[in-house]
Amino acid sequence: MKILLVEDDFDVAKSVCEYLEASGHEVELAPDGLIGLDSATRERYDGIILDIFLPRLSGIQLCERIRALGFSSVPILMLTAMGTLSYKEDAFNAGADDYLVKPFALKELELRLSALTRRVAESRTGKLLRVGDLSYDVMTQEIRRADKAISLAATSRKILELLMRNPHRVVSKQEIEQLVWGEAPESGDLVRIHIHTLREAIDKPFDHALLQTIRGMGYRLTAEHETSK
Repeated sequence: MKILLVEDDFDVAKSVCEYLEASGHEVELAPDGLIGLDSATRERYDGIILDIFLPRLSGIQLCERIRALGFSSVPILMLTAMGTLSYKEDAFNAGADDYLVKPFALKELELRLSALTRRVAESRTGKLLRVGDLSYDVMTQEIRRADKAISLAATSRKILELLMRNPHRVVSKQEIEQLVWGEAPESGDLVRIHIHTLREAIDKPFDHALLQTIRGMGYRLTAEHETSK
């Protein structure tokens, strides 16, 4: 993997770079947010690691700018000492795909990056998915509803694909956790945050909702307006 690490803590950056490079990955280090923005938009990376508290441009702001500039497919993992739900919500709403709290195991960081990049690669195979006026071309990563383009981060796209492939049934929270985090699910209610982000993108700007919460069961994406939410 070719990884961009945006981290101003020298000791953390050194440890991450040495570990990932020893594992055969290529790592470019950016010591602040503006340098990170230049690197992220100049080179192509398999994954990006962002600290939240960065000089000149925060990790949240940097993540938002990367997504706003059209880099929607590159996985972004936030790496920070701030583990509260509010910080995680800000990160996911900005377009992050995963969130790892310091202190962390370097092996876990590598596993999460590998999982993110693998899922992005896998999502590029398949067919054109449709639910109502929502379409998702998993080959081109293009998402549209009512002929309006929609931009989503990699994790949100993966959840959307799961829901669109199963419009006939309710998808449980556990299925989504397995899809996103595998055998090491994150603590906290992060599925709810991802669903909220997805709903804001594919439903809020439109006349009727497709994404439904089935209480006590999970979530369903359906064009049947009459189904209870």
